[in-house]
Amino acid sequence: QVQVVVSGGGSVEVGGALTLSCAFSRWTAGSICVGWFRQVSGQERERIAAISTGGGSSYLARSLMGRFALSQENAKDTVTVYLQMNNLKVEDTAMYSCGLDKIREEEYCGRGLVVFQYWSQGTQVTVSS
Repeated sequence: QVQVVVSGGGSVEVGGALTLSCAFSRWTAGSICVGWFRQVSGQERERIAAISTGGGSSYLARSLMGRFALSQENAKDTVTVYLQMNNLKVEDTAMYSCGLDKIREEEYCGRGLVVFQYWSQGTQVTVSS
C-alpha cells in the first residue's frame, strides 16, 4: 500500500499564498503521475493540476494559470510534488488532495487519462476576504 501525505493547507486572506505538498515513497522505477484535485462541499471533485515524475507531462487548469504552479523534488526513494498557490481568491476555498499512479506513457498524465489508485487525505484551504 502506497502512503500519500499531503500538507500545507490553512487559512489565509485574499491575495495570500500557500504551498501544498504531496509526498510519497517511490514504489516503481517508472514514471508516476501526480494529480491535484479540489472539492467544494456539495460539488464534484475538480482536477486542477497534474505532473509526471518523469518530467514529460504536466497540466494546470486554465483558470489557475498565472497564480498556481507545480514543481517536484525527486529523491532516491521519495517524491514530493508542490502546488504553489499565489494571489488566492475566495473561490479557491476547498478541500485539496492529491492522487497518484504509475503511467506507461507520460502524455497520459497531462491529458487526464489516469485513473489514480492512491490518494492522500484532504487538506483544507480557506481564503477569506
